[in-house]
Amino acid sequence: MDALVLAAGLGSRLSDISGCKPLTPLAGMPLLEIAIRQLAAVGAARVIVATGYKAGEVEAALPRMARSAGIVVEARRVEDFRQPNGYSVIAGARAIEGDFMLVMADHVFSSGVLNRLATAPLPSQGVLLATDRRTRSPLVDPEDATWVRTGESGAITAIGKTIDFYDAVDCGAFRATQALPAAIERAIAQGRPGSLSDGMQVLADSGQAFTVDIGEDWWIDVDDARALDLAERDVAQFLPEIFTSQRQRAAR
Repeated sequence: MDALVLAAGLGSRLSDISGCKPLTPLAGMPLLEIAIRQLAAVGAARVIVATGYKAGEVEAALPRMARSAGIVVEARRVEDFRQPNGYSVIAGARAIEGDFMLVMADHVFSSGVLNRLATAPLPSQGVLLATDRRTRSPLVDPEDATWVRTGESGAITAIGKTIDFYDAVDCGAFRATQALPAAIERAIAQGRPGSLSDGMQVLADSGQAFTVDIGEDWWIDVDDARALDLAERDVAQFLPEIFTSQRQRAAR
């Protein structure tokens, strides 16, 4: 199984703390490296990183991250990082054949989140999205969250930052077929901006987008200073498999 990490965006809400969001350290480890290690832990054999803003810095860091995680890591540049994140999905997915895991470089998860996605049945021409029913969690930023409305059997009926009614929040982790980048391209052709959510809505409208409920598992979108502080507080507790091994190597 391949995986795709989106790491092309400007990351303006963290710019006062870090000049390059994917390389922002969390408990001493870059956010992007945490994502790569987590994907390796659920069986990814290769990780594609979609780069854009400060692509040179990010790409220069990838060989060390690949060695540390014991996995193949390759970069694919987005032509214009100012475009919505769906363009990053399209650019990265061109390097992938078949199904893939998809995460954002600034989202961090306890191991159960990605394990649930990796083992859930995947629609043959669709996508699975990890979602959290705890929409009022203090770890969720309501000003920036992508909301999800679900129907029968966990099907997605609506997704976006401004939908009127919702019962879950998008956690930023997906397991997708090649139908997802195709749906984003279709959304762009229809005149939509080209966000990942635009493509998800296209698949939802055709009954091919479903949720995987994460239950009580932990996750956070490290999008600003407040979220970084919260993540620093919790990450060693919820990702011991990553940070225990890091401390053991540092002690050698």
